[in-house]
Amino acid sequence: MKKQNLRSYALIAVAAATTIACNPLNNMTKKAEEVSYSVTPDPLEMHADSIEISISGTIPPKFFNKKVSVDVTPVLNYQDQETSFSKITLVGEDSEVEGIKIAYEAGGNFSHVTKIAYQDGMEQAVLNAVAVGSYKGKEVAFDPVQIATGTVVTPMWVEDDYVFALGKDNFQKTYPKSNSAEINYLVNSSSVRSSELRDEDMKALSDWIKENADHPMFAFKGGEVVAYASPEGELSINENLAGDRAKSGSAAVRNILRRAGEKDASGNEFFQLSPKGEDWDGFKKAMQASDIKDKDLILRVLEMYEDKAKREEEIRNLAETFEVLKEEILPSLRRSVITVNGEMTSFSDEKIQEFSKTNPDTLSSEELLYAATMTDDMDEKLRIYKKFAELFPEDWRGPNNVGYIMALNGDMDGAKAEFDKAAQIDPENGVILNNMGVYAQSTGDMEKAMEHYQKSGTSEAGANAGAIYINRGEYAQAVNSFGSMKSFNSALAKTLNGDYADALTVIDESPTAEEAKSHYLKAIIGARQGDKNAAITSLKAAIAADSSLKDKAKTDAEFTAYFDDAEFQAAVN
Repeated sequence: MKKQNLRSYALIAVAAATTIACNPLNNMTKKAEEVSYSVTPDPLEMHADSIEISISGTIPPKFFNKKVSVDVTPVLNYQDQETSFSKITLVGEDSEVEGIKIAYEAGGNFSHVTKIAYQDGMEQAVLNAVAVGSYKGKEVAFDPVQIATGTVVTPMWVEDDYVFALGKDNFQKTYPKSNSAEINYLVNSSSVRSSELRDEDMKALSDWIKENADHPMFAFKGGEVVAYASPEGELSINENLAGDRAKSGSAAVRNILRRAGEKDASGNEFFQLSPKGEDWDGFKKAMQASDIKDKDLILRVLEMYEDKAKREEEIRNLAETFEVLKEEILPSLRRSVITVNGEMTSFSDEKIQEFSKTNPDTLSSEELLYAATMTDDMDEKLRIYKKFAELFPEDWRGPNNVGYIMALNGDMDGAKAEFDKAAQIDPENGVILNNMGVYAQSTGDMEKAMEHYQKSGTSEAGANAGAIYINRGEYAQAVNSFGSMKSFNSALAKTLNGDYADALTVIDESPTAEEAKSHYLKAIIGARQGDKNAAITSLKAAIAADSSLKDKAKTDAEFTAYFDDAEFQAAVN
């Protein structure tokens, strides 16, 4: 009985050995080095939040058994961890498993695109091709094959600092001021009627003159009178009439200046007189804006007359036919337009600072905003902006700038409330839209943030949107968003987009040109362009500015080509 059992066990062992010996996978594993793999990119690259690879391979002739299947899985090993990409299944010609068919006689090729989420630590990683074959229910593992090393994580250099926008002042030490009014005349007359002096625009000009005459910081700087005649009058009369109207218009306003106490401004030399003769262009514009039937035909007919006297006669005839021409269009062309110019001088910086604390209502809106730029004290800035919002409630810059300071102080909810107030005053303002976008971004609502940034059109919004585009891996859009901005992020976007020459120019012209990060980015560009001298020179400058970059550079996949280079090793050790 024992002999029989022993014989049975022996038969089983022989059968098993025969099965193993006959398993075609064993022969395939012995010749596995004949299979070639390639990976793009190599080193791997992180974009957005992922690592995507394209893996391809070539199977030699008479290698792949007709009845086997092989699962090839790219596996990323890093920091005692591993993450698998999706597998590729290769199958023999007679295999019933679904997959990429590989011919036995001819061999074959395969390719596969797959992606995994990026995890911290993957920048120092090894990618292996792990293959497991199957034949009649039996599995055989192939030796792992290293197919790529390291992951480029340069997009992680993006600076995600929010860029808020301030409502800036338009302060000038001296700035021009002007005001205009119009005097209309009766036909063929240059006399200024008293009713014209009582018109709203003349009353407003008179009030403006009186107000500024009393201002110690204002000086009148001359003016201009442009005078016209309507085109239905005789040409010779119109030429003189326009000149006479210029004189009478200037005289009327000089009287106002004289009564305001501006003797120097009331002389004949104060105004520059510009008589224009008959206002044919004004007539055409008024006709086009009118409701007169066949106005286009009438204008074409009038323009056919080369003889201006004949054209004037026809206009007079038309005036008898069309009431609107006689009562509205032609009278509006008999005019002089008077403009008075002046120059306002702002208070000195010392006075502006003083008045911002003691008498802020003495300052103009621009002077008060300017006062906030003369202090680095955030509390003082906030006080000034709050006072500005109180004194100038219709100006969006008040609540916007209050929100700006609150945001910088970390009070995002308070800032949001102020930005909302500003938006109620000017809902389409680009500065406010940018700040609303920053708030949305701070809450993680990137879609809302991008909506605001795209509507904003400001450089700050472009910078904020550009950083988001970099984080999304959309580098061309990032470059477009940054525009002509000279910043580290702009240079980074150009680098990631392959615009190396432009990136170097932006770095050199940016405010951060001499910072470690900028030198390091230039080293990356040098390495990508195969310029070892530029890469190592810039890397040395980066390390000189920040010695911690030594350790980063030692394993940065951007410098894989130089890991065994003596100069590189000297720079990082």
